[in-house]
Amino acid sequence: MNDFLILFVVSLVSSLVFTPIVRTLCKRWGMIDYPGHRRINKLPIPRGGGLAIVLVMTLIYPLMSYLLDFDICYGRDAYSFIRIGIIAIFVAVLGFADDRWSLRPSLKLAFQIIAAAAVYLWAGLGFKAIFPLLPPYLDFPITVFWIVGAINAFNLIDGLDGLASGIAFIATLGMAGALWFSGSQTEAVFFHCAFAASILGFLRYNYNPASVFLGDTGSMFIGYTMAVMPLMFHATNSFLVSVGVPLLAMGVPIFDTTLAILRRSLRYLIKKNDVNENSNGKLMTADADHIHHRILRATGFNQRKAAWFLYLAAAITVSIGLFGVLLESKAAGLWVLAVALATVVVFRSTSHIEIFDAGRLINSKVHDTSLTTRRFIARITVPLYVILDVCALVSAFMFLSSIFSVAGITLASRQIWRMCLLQTVLTFGSLICFKNYLIVWSRATPSDYFRLIMASLVGAISSGISLLYFFDIPFVTTFVFSVSYTCVIFALLIFLRLLRPILRDSFFRVNSAKLRKSNDVSRVLVYGTGLRFRAFYRELVRGHFNSNRVIVGLIDDDYLLSNRYIGGYLVSGTLHDAPKLIKKLNVDTVIVACEMSDEWKKVVLDILLPTGVNIQHFSFSEEKF
Repeated sequence: MNDFLILFVVSLVSSLVFTPIVRTLCKRWGMIDYPGHRRINKLPIPRGGGLAIVLVMTLIYPLMSYLLDFDICYGRDAYSFIRIGIIAIFVAVLGFADDRWSLRPSLKLAFQIIAAAAVYLWAGLGFKAIFPLLPPYLDFPITVFWIVGAINAFNLIDGLDGLASGIAFIATLGMAGALWFSGSQTEAVFFHCAFAASILGFLRYNYNPASVFLGDTGSMFIGYTMAVMPLMFHATNSFLVSVGVPLLAMGVPIFDTTLAILRRSLRYLIKKNDVNENSNGKLMTADADHIHHRILRATGFNQRKAAWFLYLAAAITVSIGLFGVLLESKAAGLWVLAVALATVVVFRSTSHIEIFDAGRLINSKVHDTSLTTRRFIARITVPLYVILDVCALVSAFMFLSSIFSVAGITLASRQIWRMCLLQTVLTFGSLICFKNYLIVWSRATPSDYFRLIMASLVGAISSGISLLYFFDIPFVTTFVFSVSYTCVIFALLIFLRLLRPILRDSFFRVNSAKLRKSNDVSRVLVYGTGLRFRAFYRELVRGHFNSNRVIVGLIDDDYLLSNRYIGGYLVSGTLHDAPKLIKKLNVDTVIVACEMSDEWKKVVLDILLPTGVNIQHFSFSEEKF
């Protein structure tokens, strides 16, 4: 413990000494971040200060290892360890060159891939040490992707004072704790100790208000080191220690990078049509929609509060990993809880940007009125349904087979694929006989779904009879299996046909929630909940990505509908409640979506005109009321 303490203090003091020196040199070399539309800093601040961390890890750490008589190679081949260090210096030099001369993103990415490939091919590190059965043709791309991803993750998250360095410090402590608690390679904590101390010393100057930035020199070096540490110091008998904790420790930057790739890819495909003002639509160009930018916009936090919010998120993910290490085989429930929480966080974080952009892209393709696009969609619709239906039929059979096997009911396992083929062919043939592939499912009626039920039922009955005839299966087992198969395939087939409207309405809801928070939006109250309302709603859904309208409520003269939901909207009252609702909901437009006599029109006007709202009549086309 004394050696650990000495190393930590010396590394910390060295970082505290080197950082001001490097900061002065960066100023002289002209490596300055000036304020801009993407920059959060209000004053010119030197970048490239991460060079101090590089100096501590390449000079002080080897020196202290020698003085404390500690095996710097941890029992590994010395040449391999030296090669890893040389590649680390190469990555730092690459980052320094970008800080000094602003390299093209594509060139920088190419050199990062070269460095990652060198780790595998020259230094001999890869996931094969953790998963010995992993073949080289998979191990190489996974290793390269892991290292390049980690480098860019810390590069992209470095957008607030002290954010990247603070998260790296927490992540390093988490990875060290996993090795320590698991009892595997505790000597590797010596390296983590020096690395954490060097980051902490730099954080003293990088914390808000920062006097120096990491720059690509520091962020790329930190990302490389964080990626290589699990490959060097791992536990071959513990996936959680070797991979799980490092993934959780770097959860925040990995999450941010994944969103950045998704977001920029979507905007690139949109090709600058209605591109968000914070992006220019180019795939490899930075934007202002990173997770720290969102937190600043959504919460009104200053830089310190936003950074501490993300520190807390990183600490929570690290704690989950460490609890998993301590619980060992009892950690399954903890992982289920972590996945559930992560799902909620991901949806909330992506709904207003990435999901919105995905919906905008899909909407532009689906509702493209050009003849070429319509012909293409018409040609692929039936083949797509056929492929999805066959996959659903096979999946249903395999799922039920596994359920019956668990229940102790044997279904002739040697002939399982022949049975699956028989079931699939007969049920698919039934779907064809009932002409399900001639139905336009986007305009389906209840009778069309009844036809689907009958096709599923006939297919299950015919396949059940065939199972009794061709295979030695008891009648009761066949009957239960056929009934279960009918229910499962019908549910799957219905889901596949409802998937398009489900996605369409989901994207519409996301956009509506986004519009509600905007000041530049038309708030609509709809009068009438019948066929005309559904037609108006359908038109609004189709064009909602290019519209600034949002429905805020419904009214209908049928008082039995009051406080009921229609199409996801609450019926808040009758026409006589309109003036009160217009004021309460801040309505600026009323859409009259019902047919009426001239006498009732006068009543409507007498009630609505004094409110001063715009009144429109929708009778399958919108016109002035």
